[in-house]
Amino acid sequence: MILKALELDFFRNYVHTELSFSPGVNVIWGENAQGKTNLLEAAAYLSSCRSHRARYDRELIRFGVDHAFLKGEVFSHSRDFTLEARLHRGERRQLFSNGVKLKTAGELGEVFNTILFCPEDLSLIRDGAVERRRFLDDAICQLRPRYAVALAEYKRLYEQKTRILRDQEEKPSLLETLDDFNLRMAQVGAYLIHYRAHFVKRLSALTPPIQSDFSGGRERLSLRYETVSTVTDPEAGPKVILERLLEHQQTHRRAELESRQCLSGPHKDDLAVELDGQTARQFASQGQTRTAALSLKLACRELFREETGEWPVLLLDDVLSELDARRRSFVLERIDGGQVLITCCEETGAIPPDGRRFQIRDGTVKEG
Repeated sequence: MILKALELDFFRNYVHTELSFSPGVNVIWGENAQGKTNLLEAAAYLSSCRSHRARYDRELIRFGVDHAFLKGEVFSHSRDFTLEARLHRGERRQLFSNGVKLKTAGELGEVFNTILFCPEDLSLIRDGAVERRRFLDDAICQLRPRYAVALAEYKRLYEQKTRILRDQEEKPSLLETLDDFNLRMAQVGAYLIHYRAHFVKRLSALTPPIQSDFSGGRERLSLRYETVSTVTDPEAGPKVILERLLEHQQTHRRAELESRQCLSGPHKDDLAVELDGQTARQFASQGQTRTAALSLKLACRELFREETGEWPVLLLDDVLSELDARRRSFVLERIDGGQVLITCCEETGAIPPDGRRFQIRDGTVKEG
C-alpha cells in the first residue's frame, strides 16, 4: 500500500497543504510543535478514522474554523483510491472512497492500512489495560470491518447498561430491560473475544523474534490474552464463548447492582506483556519499554502483510531519537520494504535514492 499524496485543509495547524510522497522512505523533519506529527495523524486517520491524540473529531479542526478536510491518494490492491474525510463542528463526519460515501469507518480499513508508532506508545507497556485493548482494537478494526461495527455496538451497549445500573434506584423500571442488554452484550462480546484471541495468537508468534533481535538475543518477550475468567478457551467459537459469558454475568449480577458498575465483559480484557518471565509493566527499563512497544507495532506490520499481501504504510513519529546506535540501526534495517513516513527534529543524512525529505515549519511544508 502506498500513500501517494495527502491534502489537508484546516486540519490541526495546517491552513492548506498538499504533499506527494515517495513509495519508499519519507523523512519529515523540523523543530518541535511545527506540525510534523499532525501529518502522520492525518495519514492514520484516513485508515481508521481515529486519532491517537484526540478523543473527538472537533479537536482535529483548526482553531477558529468550523470544518476540516483530509484527502489521500492511495494505491492499494492494484488500484488507485481517493479517500476523503470531511469534519464539521457539531455534525457527523463524512467519509468517501472514490466519491462514494461510506456507511462505516471500518470500510476505510478495506482500502488503506497504517501502523503508527509514536512516543505515546510507551503507554502500551507502562499503563493499564485500556491502552493495550485500544492497540488490539485499532489493529483488528483495520483488518476486520465487521469487528469495527461490533466494537461500536458493544460500546453503546456498555454505556446504556451503565446508565441503567447507575439510575436504578431513581428509575426502577429500567431494570426490566437489563436482561435484554446482558444477552446482547454477551453475544457481541463473544465475537470480540474470539477475534482478539486469534489476533493475539498470531501476534505472539511474530513479536518475540523481533524483540530478541532488538536485544541481540538477550531478551525473551511473551504475550498472553486475558479475558473473562469463565472463558477458558477464548479461541473457541462465539457460541461457546457466549455461554461462558452468560455464566459470568449471572455470578456477577448482584455485585453489579450493588456497585452500579458493569463488571462482566470484554471491556476489562488485557494483553499481558512479559520480558524474561516478568511483567513488563512493572519491571521493564525505559529502553526495554520502548523496544517492546516498537516490537509489537513491527509485528503488527508483518501480520498485516500476511493478511492482505501488502505492507501497510508505517508511520514512525520521533522513534529514533531515544534509541542507541545498535537499536536505531536495527529499526532502519527492519523497516525495509513498504512505504515509511518518519519524523525527526533534525535533518538526517543520506536517504534511499527514491526517498523524499520534507521540512516542516509552522504548518508549512518545504521539500528538501
